[in-house]
Amino acid sequence: MRTSHYDKFPTVPVPASHAREAWAGWDTIGATIKQAIQKKQTNSSRFLVVGVECYPGVICEEISAHLHRAIQPVLGIDSTTILKSEEAIDQLVAPDLGGADPVFGFLSRLQMEDFLDEARVRTARQKLSECASGAILIVGPGASLLAAPDLLIYADMPRWEGQLRQRRNEVSNLGVNNRELKASLQYKRSFFIDWRVCDRLKQRTMERWDFLLDTTDRTKPKLLSGAAHLAALRHAVTRPFRVVPFFDPGPWGGQWMKEVCDLDRSQVNYAWCFDCVPEENSLLLECADGLRIEIPAINLVFNQPKALLGEPVYGRFGPEFPIRFDFLDTMGGGNLSFQVHPTTEFVQEHFGIHYTQDESYYMLDAGDNAVVYLGRKNEANFCEMITALESAQRGESTFPDEKFVAQWPAKKHDHFLIPAGTLHCSGANGMVLEISATPYIFTFKLWDWGRMGLDGLPRPVNIERGRQVIDWSRDEEYARKRLINQFTPMAAGDGWREERTGLHEAEFIETRRHWFNKTVQHQTGGQHSGGVHVLNLVQGDEAVIESPTGAFEPFLVHYAETFIVPAAVGAYTIRPTNASTQTECATMKAFVRTRP
Repeated sequence: MRTSHYDKFPTVPVPASHAREAWAGWDTIGATIKQAIQKKQTNSSRFLVVGVECYPGVICEEISAHLHRAIQPVLGIDSTTILKSEEAIDQLVAPDLGGADPVFGFLSRLQMEDFLDEARVRTARQKLSECASGAILIVGPGASLLAAPDLLIYADMPRWEGQLRQRRNEVSNLGVNNRELKASLQYKRSFFIDWRVCDRLKQRTMERWDFLLDTTDRTKPKLLSGAAHLAALRHAVTRPFRVVPFFDPGPWGGQWMKEVCDLDRSQVNYAWCFDCVPEENSLLLECADGLRIEIPAINLVFNQPKALLGEPVYGRFGPEFPIRFDFLDTMGGGNLSFQVHPTTEFVQEHFGIHYTQDESYYMLDAGDNAVVYLGRKNEANFCEMITALESAQRGESTFPDEKFVAQWPAKKHDHFLIPAGTLHCSGANGMVLEISATPYIFTFKLWDWGRMGLDGLPRPVNIERGRQVIDWSRDEEYARKRLINQFTPMAAGDGWREERTGLHEAEFIETRRHWFNKTVQHQTGGQHSGGVHVLNLVQGDEAVIESPTGAFEPFLVHYAETFIVPAAVGAYTIRPTNASTQTECATMKAFVRTRP
């Protein structure tokens, strides 16, 4: 195990022309908004609407209280009073929630307008019309739909912080009061309903925001001008960048990340690190005087999709980031759950997703006796395995994995390819860089080794769905020939060499490993002909990414850090920061195959 300079709080600079358009603290925020109102009140006989649109996870009551004190509106409206009743909303979303299923549903196609109650909207608009002058404050989800705001403030929230607030019973789902609901069920409703609905409204309004309000840290609220927010997003796609990683414990978690990523040693373990999941990660925007504004990284995907993804990738996936990098730490821990990912056909039909979670395990590190479970044993019988899994799930026996599942010794820098439908899991004492497609929730656990989750309850197992998607042809012979260490030399030059490492032909992600002690040239192809690159420094202490033309400032990365190179960057180089003192470096690079 090694210690690195892993940066847990990477930043993206706000361009200098907008770097001072940021404010911290409720007093300063209130004064800034009040001043903006005064500038817009050119006609004192007309009321002015201040709309504060809120993303799930935002505590709207706190925001409303602070802004009421600051601007003293003639009328204040809580947007929840124009929404349908909780009973009506529950009925509205029920078809997408999958009934009593504790994990899975269907991606909702609802719009925020579907949550509004027509009669309540009419009543609220009547109140608005009776105001002769002064500021009217509307706060909450759907606030921007009641009346066209003269001043539009978007109270944003990274999904990860929203999930933490659900675990602490601090917030409810969209339009209902259910903060005491089990956090996993709140998350499910957020994933399938709330985030989809609010993201659609976010995309429609983002270019019109006057301000973005960051209350991720409730004790340190911050405000950013809408112009600065957009300028930062435009700047981000001209250079490499990193999203803010987040870490979470798990029943099988290990100890490797505590040391390498310098995490809280008092925690029992860390199982996951999500360091490239723009749907849930944050971006930290660096403003003047070191002020940092935290925004959801998905804002960049929504606002700059072609420059970030490249036109071929955007044309295939739309404003979605299709590549995910994360860590799975079982060093000193236990086995991951034995599982299978559904086929594309299955997720399209059952969940409303148009691609599935194909993936691979790249071994950043491995301890003694580390293994990866991959594929079925050649002699295994399908019906016998399902019967054994069902018996184990009922607590009648322990699943005899050695009879049904192939195990492969795993060492550092091995690469295991896992196309959808393949039986798999990482064993104990492995440190996995998981490279996969993004729809990460769609995993069918088949066996969890008879253990409880961190909450002391059994984790959901889904044998019935899993049996429908297992590709039984993927046996140990198939795995040996086509899924394990499929390394192919591609190119070499002075001080570097390139290998193709996968992924499987059924997967849309291509991966390349570069070994180097001198400068390596890379090319995204540019916005119109190439696609985004995602890389991790899998060997070496430190490397620097540079533009051959000086188009961006040199970008430093450390061991195990994942970074994104937008398609619009085009040509870039990577080299060790100090070739005379460093051993050979290596990067793993992933991109979407855009050509046959």
